[in-house]
Amino acid sequence: MFRRLAIVLPCLAALACQKESQVEKATREGILLLGNSSDPKSFDPQVVSGVLENNIIRALFEGLVNFHPTEDLATPGGVALEVTPDETSTIWNVKLRPDAKWSDGEPVTAGDFAFSYERILTPELGAKYASMLYFMKGAEDFNLGKSKDFSTVGIKITDPRNFTITLRGPTPFFREILKHYTWYPVPRHAVLKYGKIGTRGNEWSRPENLITNGPFKIKSFRRTDHIEVERNPYYWDAANVSLNGIRFLPISNVFTEARMFRDGQIHITYSAAPEVVDLMNKIDASQVRQEPYLGTVIYRFNTTRKPLNDARIRRSLSMAINREAVCENVFRGFKPAYGMTPPMGGYDPPHGAAFDPAAARKLMAEAGFPKGRNFPRLKLLIASRETAATLATAIQAMWREHLGVEVEIENREWTAYIVATQNLEYDIAAGGWIGDYIDPLTFLEMWTPGNGNNNTGWDSPAFAAKLNASFQITNPAERYAILQQAEQILLADSPVAPIAWWGKNYLMHPAVQGWEPLLLDSHPYTSLKLVPMKPSR
Repeated sequence: MFRRLAIVLPCLAALACQKESQVEKATREGILLLGNSSDPKSFDPQVVSGVLENNIIRALFEGLVNFHPTEDLATPGGVALEVTPDETSTIWNVKLRPDAKWSDGEPVTAGDFAFSYERILTPELGAKYASMLYFMKGAEDFNLGKSKDFSTVGIKITDPRNFTITLRGPTPFFREILKHYTWYPVPRHAVLKYGKIGTRGNEWSRPENLITNGPFKIKSFRRTDHIEVERNPYYWDAANVSLNGIRFLPISNVFTEARMFRDGQIHITYSAAPEVVDLMNKIDASQVRQEPYLGTVIYRFNTTRKPLNDARIRRSLSMAINREAVCENVFRGFKPAYGMTPPMGGYDPPHGAAFDPAAARKLMAEAGFPKGRNFPRLKLLIASRETAATLATAIQAMWREHLGVEVEIENREWTAYIVATQNLEYDIAAGGWIGDYIDPLTFLEMWTPGNGNNNTGWDSPAFAAKLNASFQITNPAERYAILQQAEQILLADSPVAPIAWWGKNYLMHPAVQGWEPLLLDSHPYTSLKLVPMKPSR
């Protein structure tokens, strides 16, 4: 396939020189053309849970604090003028901007935030990411239905511009957590116009009804073609927004995306396959970006199905994966993962994921399947992406070689894949996890029972107890030690197999300015500019 790509790319580039390309036209008009892999599941920030949705949500909505264009841990103000803690970092006082408005001109108020937090925690809504708000006192009990009274949750309104958030324990990094879109407000008046607070499928988030508070608002949406956003004139900092709009392109095929980039149809690709990286480094290395990315490639095991309900089987399958070979042959810029959590700051995860085929065969035999005999033919679910298929084929071969186990690769389009994983309608599922904030907890708390992103059926009281203990510890070294113990339990029981720590490979046109490397890849669109390039002679 890529051989054809290598032939086609120069031809397309030559044709593109004959007239103004789409990128040149969009640059002149101030419209960023951005690859985004697939169509979003929704525009509702309290319903979605994926990276591609996050890319769109950040253009449409804004939380109390924002991302910084160059500093990973900086938290510049968003809707809030101030977010300040007490001496224990447990109670946080919030003061909103007086000029923060929704895209229909209505003010953004403290009531909108209280309503939003109540909505995402309302059990009937079924928000998969509700657990992100469990930092708030009483939030978990309300979300799980143990409490029916929202006044037990730690948010108190002082007046339309001021409120306090009380947390379950000391959380010095709370401003970092507030960057996540689950903490963004939704417009109370718009949501209730189309249903009740817990109405699933509420039509307020349809493109024609959507009211937002971010720098942009929806302009047009054509499924499988594009989502275009335009400037929101009511945004409090609209005068300092350079872009006139963004067009998100749902291109699932990485080779198609590469051809479009070389043909001048896209400013920034969602990703770049290893073959694309190698070729582009020869053609024009200045347009290749290879950067760290706070994420982990994983395989989930459905622990509710036999024989995957046996931890020995799961551990065996994990130990039969040659992570060094995967990173060398399938990915570029990725590192072999020896834990679920990538190393960050003072945290180094336990070295619990390793390639050990002899130990893997022993575990498989102990579980009753020596040399893979009589082992059922399982299915490995993947989303429709080339790299996912390449990885699946490689690991399929490793399991066959080292364990005598056969798996069938099942390929589904993105939405069907998401539904299947959330409903536990799979045996083994390929996936990945990108950190929601820069702290190891974002890679660990998702594996607690009832968490909407667990999707394995795994439940460990010992693991949950370690996490709960960490919530009351303020000393970083002591807290990390407890989290390492929790992760050791996770790796030993293996409901998930960590495979590689992510690296971000993509292509970017030189007309884009202000897009700098960030660990979470959450670039503030308000800091971007498009500068026309001088024609080459």
